[in-house]
Amino acid sequence: MFVFVCMGCGARLTTPLSQVTLPVHAHQKYGNGIQLPVLMESGTFAVDPEPWGPPWRTWEETDQNEAAARGIHAPVYAVSDGAPGAIVIAPGDTRGTVLIPERGGGYCCGLDGADGPNMACEACGLPVASRIDDCSLWQAVWLAPNAVRRCPADDAEAAPLSWAELKARGKGTPPFEPIATWGSRLGPNHWWSWSPQWEAAAGRALAHLLAASEGRPVTVPSGLIAEVFQRALDALLPAGPPARRAVLAGPGRPAPDTDADILLVPAHPQTGETWAPAGPAASAYPVPLPFGVWLWLAFPEPHLPVPASGGMPDGVLRDNPPAPRPPHLFRADSGTFQHTLVRLPAVRSPWLREILEHLTQHMRARLF
Repeated sequence: MFVFVCMGCGARLTTPLSQVTLPVHAHQKYGNGIQLPVLMESGTFAVDPEPWGPPWRTWEETDQNEAAARGIHAPVYAVSDGAPGAIVIAPGDTRGTVLIPERGGGYCCGLDGADGPNMACEACGLPVASRIDDCSLWQAVWLAPNAVRRCPADDAEAAPLSWAELKARGKGTPPFEPIATWGSRLGPNHWWSWSPQWEAAAGRALAHLLAASEGRPVTVPSGLIAEVFQRALDALLPAGPPARRAVLAGPGRPAPDTDADILLVPAHPQTGETWAPAGPAASAYPVPLPFGVWLWLAFPEPHLPVPASGGMPDGVLRDNPPAPRPPHLFRADSGTFQHTLVRLPAVRSPWLREILEHLTQHMRARLF
């Protein structure tokens, strides 16, 4: 456990926190006027290893050798010159901070941090963090890495959970959830949609699937996995050459077939480690999925066909009807897809670069 203190005066700025990996959807912008929840679970923090936030430079102003050294292998709209290592926490885990009114950038529906740190240390006034709560952005507080210091909160350092413990304790992320807009004169507006977390997870995974394809068709297992990936794979990859086969693999699952070319596997939520099989399947290309998304795909929570009455019989986990299905086909998050693909060396291939250059057209075709 750690606490973060002000670099200027040493005042405590957070509650005790445990480190987890940065969520795939941390920088996701979802829809327009959407009310997204808090990004981080209370009591946790994550570190973004890359620069993010202002000041920004356009791609034309950026030296390509510098961009490649930072792991960016294809053009992007802008490159951040912010300090790497920003720490993200839940807003409720902050202590001893005040808002800076003159840095209240955003104000469509809240704060977006576009003017730089908008929270200061209450004790000394040093700008230390950015509060984000504008529409279509995940609510969070981003601590500035050059203004805070991490200090141990106690001597005990818990070991990361094993894959078996994660599977036993883990909670799957449902693929559908109610989405809310900010209130209007007619009141709040809610509808059921594909989960923004799933769309971000699919954006990252789709970039890896394309890189792993080597320009050949890719097949994924039928069912929900195919609903999420197959339409985009068929549209973006050529038909004809022998297809590469992707399968779901991970703790508690049967050992993957030796002829599997690609493995959809979980990423450890505490360490970021990608699950790896033993034996011949270890040579397959691993495509990482957030653990909650992978867990739902690997071990979906069952629903009863009709509500149960009386006492709950053995084996019945719930008696509420399934969540309503979204009215549209699944679309991966374009921003997460682009962010991931430009950081994969395979994007230097002309056919992958062409997909990236035509991303706007693919969005109009509702693949993203």
